[in-house]
Amino acid sequence: MLVLVAPGQGAQTPGFLTPWLDLPGAADRVAAWSDAIGLDLAHYGTQADADAIRDTAVAQPLLVAAGLLSAAALGDIAPDAVAGHSVGEITAAAFAGVLDDTAALQLVRKRGLAMADAAAVTKTGMSALLGGDPEVTVAHLEKLGLTPANVNGAGQIVAAGTLEELAALEADKPEGVRRVVPLTVAGAFHTRHMAPAVAKLEEAAQALTPADPTVAYVSNKDGRTVATGAEVVSRLVGQVANPVRWDLCMETFKELGVTALVEVCPGGTLTGLAKRALPGVKTLALKTPDDLDAARALIAEHSSAAADTQTA
Repeated sequence: MLVLVAPGQGAQTPGFLTPWLDLPGAADRVAAWSDAIGLDLAHYGTQADADAIRDTAVAQPLLVAAGLLSAAALGDIAPDAVAGHSVGEITAAAFAGVLDDTAALQLVRKRGLAMADAAAVTKTGMSALLGGDPEVTVAHLEKLGLTPANVNGAGQIVAAGTLEELAALEADKPEGVRRVVPLTVAGAFHTRHMAPAVAKLEEAAQALTPADPTVAYVSNKDGRTVATGAEVVSRLVGQVANPVRWDLCMETFKELGVTALVEVCPGGTLTGLAKRALPGVKTLALKTPDDLDAARALIAEHSSAAADTQTA
């Protein structure tokens, strides 16, 4: 059983889109998406520096575009389940047929702009905590006024809050935490600081006509599968200001019987978590087109739809 997953903000690196644009039709597809959202995705994915693509309004549509482009390069695949981390949930919504590619990119463009505006109100950020007991860590963060914005499983929780609160965390780590790693993001995402963005996304969502998911769509809110397109969109809106529970998503992967996980471009983060939290599950991250053949082989071996075709 195969799950296709999409990474969130922070996975992007300068030039990561360059090799993908050499694939047949890729440059034209990205150009059309760029026109649709008023953002030069090819420029930011090939020529822009790290500071430019750290901008929330740029990073989010760039990540969704990369995920869609790399998934399309796999060909006609049929995952059994899909999920995305944070902004990757929009990519996953497109994988599941809830939104078409253009609608997904238009929504994420509005999401990125709204979250960038919200982040500009107060200087905030995020830091990853490695190791420690989750309950002890969460209680410690709350004592410092911080939010456990991403509970990622595999011994990782991401704290979010003001720069002063994060500095206090550096000086006073929770018991058992080995390291506190500041993240290269532009705000305290998935916290109360993003509340202004929710209202803007609610307005944007009214223009959408979502379809129901064609495969199991696993939600960051609580790790549950979502049956209707309307509920997927509602969760996409609210998730901006609420914690990401990737740990619960991975628990659902176990319950579903997932045997393989493929992470779309720019892959690496979610496969790393899966290797620690999902022993026995085969993983593959799409970093460059050189990974496509191995991904196709893994999909053919583990997708239920592919197995049904072979035995029919």
